[in-house]
Amino acid sequence: MSTASILRPAVLRPQLAAISILGSGLVALAVFGSGFVLAEPAPYEVFLTGLIGLWALFGLRISRATAPLLALLILFMVGGVLSLTVMADLSDGPIYMAVSGFLALSAVFFAAIIEERHRRLRLIFDAWAAAAVVTALLGILGYFGAIPGASSFTLYDRAKGAFQDPNVFGPYLAAPVLYLLHGLLTQPIRRAPLKVAGLVVLTLGVFLSFSRAAWALNLFGVLALVFIMLLKERSGLFRLRILVLALCGILFIAAALAVALQSEQVSSLFSNRTQLVQDYDGGHLGRFERHRIGFLMSMEKPLGIGPMVFSTIFPEDEHNIWLKCLTSYGWLGFAAYVTLILWTLSLGFRFLLLDRPWQPHLMISWITLIGHVGIGNVIDTDHWRHFYMLLGVIWGCAALEYRSRRQARAHRLA
Repeated sequence: MSTASILRPAVLRPQLAAISILGSGLVALAVFGSGFVLAEPAPYEVFLTGLIGLWALFGLRISRATAPLLALLILFMVGGVLSLTVMADLSDGPIYMAVSGFLALSAVFFAAIIEERHRRLRLIFDAWAAAAVVTALLGILGYFGAIPGASSFTLYDRAKGAFQDPNVFGPYLAAPVLYLLHGLLTQPIRRAPLKVAGLVVLTLGVFLSFSRAAWALNLFGVLALVFIMLLKERSGLFRLRILVLALCGILFIAAALAVALQSEQVSSLFSNRTQLVQDYDGGHLGRFERHRIGFLMSMEKPLGIGPMVFSTIFPEDEHNIWLKCLTSYGWLGFAAYVTLILWTLSLGFRFLLLDRPWQPHLMISWITLIGHVGIGNVIDTDHWRHFYMLLGVIWGCAALEYRSRRQARAHRLA
């Protein structure tokens, strides 16, 4: 071996380090863009597609640990492509499937880059939290008409931020809420003011979305996070800190609700949205009846009926992720999706309480994913960008754990 070939890696090391830093910065920028989806395809898709292609040129690696994620998402997409073959009018079907394909690829991409370097998790969540605060501020200011073009950030008198729908806007804020709350509970008190300010903005954004699913998701997430942290952290001081913060949080939320409900507009909409079953849920061809009829119809359609066809038969879309999979991805896509969800939740549960640098991010993502699976019974989460980020984070953390165990085993045998 020549001297030049020996020295080449050392010579290239600074350049490779610079490329890695630049790549991580671009990932953070892409994640920040996920908070601004006013149309499809969104700038997030365009930017991240280019980034994935650029990363592939420098050796994007799909390991054995993340290969099942890729395989299941490929099966999911095959089911979607097959569903296009039964459509009489393709219309926007191919574009819909192209977006689905991109989002599937994005999950694998996030898993791969996290496995390569776990420190990217902090960048991803910092960028997500920043985007959430900005889009929540847009929703809040838009709701109260405090900025030009306020109507662009509201829909049906509900805050939607820089999203197309309040029912996507509210759930998007769930993981950042848990991220800031986790920091508040575990980090030095001097860092608390910024986190408290961020939590105030996000909580008000969730409330003004008037999304019952978002309210339930965020409440479940906070309770689950505190419960799991109590299981992991057993010190009396930590438990006292949680108790004090919980009492302060309850008092703050009660006070904020009391102030907000002084507005007749807010009070009226809040009273309406707190009803468990709305007319469009239980009425003729309402949400629940559409679910029943749709599932029966899907039993006779193994290839599905194609994306966005359901709303041409019934008054609205499926509003149920399981039914959406059956109608838009057929039986194959449905089976792949169910397997993917069960496998992902199982992975997260196995490694949930291990003492690892990436454990907080895994915990937050796993809790948020469970919540999304739950609200998927009444909302279609198929094209939610952050949902695929959650998948990528969990699989990336699992891949890190497998690599850590291999290295520990090799060290013992050495």
